[in-house]
Amino acid sequence: MRPYTFWLSSSLAAALLTPLVPVTAGDPLGFSPGGARAELQWEAKFKAIPSADTIRETIRRLSAYPHHLGSPHDKENAEWILARFREWGLDAHIERFDVLFPTPKERVVELVAPSRFVARLREPAVKGDPTSGQLDLSLPPYNVYSADGDVTAPLVYVNYGVPADYEELERRGISVKGAIVIARYGGSWRGIKPKVAAEHGAVGCLIYSDPRDDGYWQGDVFPEGPYRPRDGVQRGSVADMPTYPGDPLTPGVGATEGAKRLPIAEAKTLTKIPVLPISYGDAQPLLAAMGGPVAPPSWRGALPITYHMGPGPARVHLRVRSDWAIKPLYNVIATISGSESPDEWVIRGNHHDAWVNGADDPLAGLGALLEEARASGVLLKQGWRPRRTVIFAAWDGEEPGLLGSTEWVEAHADELRTKAVAYLNSDTNGRGYLRMAGSHILEKLANEVAESVDDPETGLTVGKRARLASIHRGSPSERKELRGGADMHIGALGSGSDYTPFLQHIGIPSINLGFGGEDGGGVYHSAYDDFYWYTHFSDTSFVYGRALAQTAGVMAMRLASAELLPYSYTNLASTVQGYVGELEKLLDHERDEVMELNRQIEEGTYAAIDDPREPMVIPAKKDVPPHLAFAPLRNGADALTRSAGRYADALRAARQRGDTVLASSSLRAVNALLVKSERRLTDDDGLPGRPWYRHQLYAPGLYTGYGVKTMPSVREAIEQHHFAEADSAIVRLGGVLDAEAALVDSAAAALEAASR
Repeated sequence: MRPYTFWLSSSLAAALLTPLVPVTAGDPLGFSPGGARAELQWEAKFKAIPSADTIRETIRRLSAYPHHLGSPHDKENAEWILARFREWGLDAHIERFDVLFPTPKERVVELVAPSRFVARLREPAVKGDPTSGQLDLSLPPYNVYSADGDVTAPLVYVNYGVPADYEELERRGISVKGAIVIARYGGSWRGIKPKVAAEHGAVGCLIYSDPRDDGYWQGDVFPEGPYRPRDGVQRGSVADMPTYPGDPLTPGVGATEGAKRLPIAEAKTLTKIPVLPISYGDAQPLLAAMGGPVAPPSWRGALPITYHMGPGPARVHLRVRSDWAIKPLYNVIATISGSESPDEWVIRGNHHDAWVNGADDPLAGLGALLEEARASGVLLKQGWRPRRTVIFAAWDGEEPGLLGSTEWVEAHADELRTKAVAYLNSDTNGRGYLRMAGSHILEKLANEVAESVDDPETGLTVGKRARLASIHRGSPSERKELRGGADMHIGALGSGSDYTPFLQHIGIPSINLGFGGEDGGGVYHSAYDDFYWYTHFSDTSFVYGRALAQTAGVMAMRLASAELLPYSYTNLASTVQGYVGELEKLLDHERDEVMELNRQIEEGTYAAIDDPREPMVIPAKKDVPPHLAFAPLRNGADALTRSAGRYADALRAARQRGDTVLASSSLRAVNALLVKSERRLTDDDGLPGRPWYRHQLYAPGLYTGYGVKTMPSVREAIEQHHFAEADSAIVRLGGVLDAEAALVDSAAAALEAASR
């Protein structure tokens, strides 16, 4: 994801801030009064330790050389991180897995008609940037897990290459069968583009960064500004991660030395056609040579050409050959054992591998994590002991497809199902305001923690500043709610970083957090994501790295030390109610769309394209979507709302009783129930057609990739007009909500008993 700019003047901030009601009051969630006093004292000590200067030097050291998976500097960085963990007094080790990681042997893109052009397919060094020229140490621009292939075919422009774009092509009578498609980055995750192209019969795929989305249209390009230059290329994975992430050859099991591996030909997540990423400098001659209809306005980028859709007269030769080797990856794991509940784990992670030097992605986040670990080591020497075990993880192999985290989770799945309390993730980090997304049982905790950390530039808390940003861009109802003091809503998680296996495979409450919004960027996954770029255009003083360390560190401390696990179910219940309402509206929208289409076809008024001179294909009438019985979902959501309310009342009563309840040993039984609550939102059979994804509330969309689909089994069935499947999914999901409500009810009863 690329951050966007948001800025508040002092006068606007004052105007927005005046009516706000305080968000938090009283002791932190899950603590007795005595426990809260001790916790806040330790937190104050913790927040004073992280250093912006130390984070700067950490990022400088780790980004000095390219360190992709399998490279010498990847292993060297892992060993350096291991030494730091041990230096700070943590029990640490490296855990190795062996994974499929193809690297390029041949890459060719050339226009062969109506003229000839050979794409450069490389990123030149930039004057003044000392690491941008390390070409002998870095992988060239490519898309990992692309199929090998050698094809020559007409070129068709498919905009962002998502399903709706192919519907537009079909309305115009344009087929991609037997063609090479060229798609611009954006609109969905990159791996969706070759997937959809292959489904429509294409034989190859090129993906380029259009300057409208990621270049000079946004602002000055690197090195004068932060945006992607003419020859910059976005590398990245094109594995079908919405099917399953991790090593393509070992789905569901850790890729250890003796693991049974699929033959490469049977791996379901590899592309069916060859794919390469190219710069907009290389894309312009290809697009300029195309004919066919002029692209509609929404398809036009910012290159100084007329955008045509094709096919022809442009013909392109595309060749991709890779070395399909197994490579080692090195996860660095550090542990602080819990003093009272060592078999309850709080896990904090960020990856360490990068496509090239990776100052922003991932080292801006990893620098914060390492400061959290260093600060924890200082506290240990001062006598701090967390109630639960804290695990710090520096993952390897995230960039090719969440390999390190997924293999670790699959290898430790049985332990994690019984022991994991929460997973806290970060990845990139920059200058701006706090962004959080994750499990909604952690929403209240996230709000409380955000109010406890100071923003380094505004004098507000990071929570207050994020709230102001939400008020500034929110709807009138959202503004009213936020001004009234309601918890700031966090988004749901799809995919794209290491929280995926924890949340969506095992059902571990997870949150992803980081700062951004004032650090315009255009060097994602390129050779220019390096220390020079970061220190000129992102968190240049590294104070937001320090703020991230404070925020994530305090959140981990509270999860690790609260007497009662700091989950809130009212936030979850209200979110679930919203999701059910969205599904009902989605079905109504689908019905209205079909009825309107059928009416236009019957009356002869159908006009799908802007230019009546262009050929147009009149579609057949569609079946009108039936009414669905949403009662099982509504009943399950209502049951969860009642149970959440009962638990909130029981928690309120326990907090009023003070130390006599929340500091008592009887809470062990309550915590044993609570730790199962996110797991209850999973189903062992997984989602339809993709059993690896077990969470029934959150999943990446089949055709969005990173983007989340909430209540995915029902939502995607409605979107795809599979209404019999939607009916059964509603019943199944209603049962999941009933089971969650029953567990929360049991926890409330146990807490009530402890309060008597």
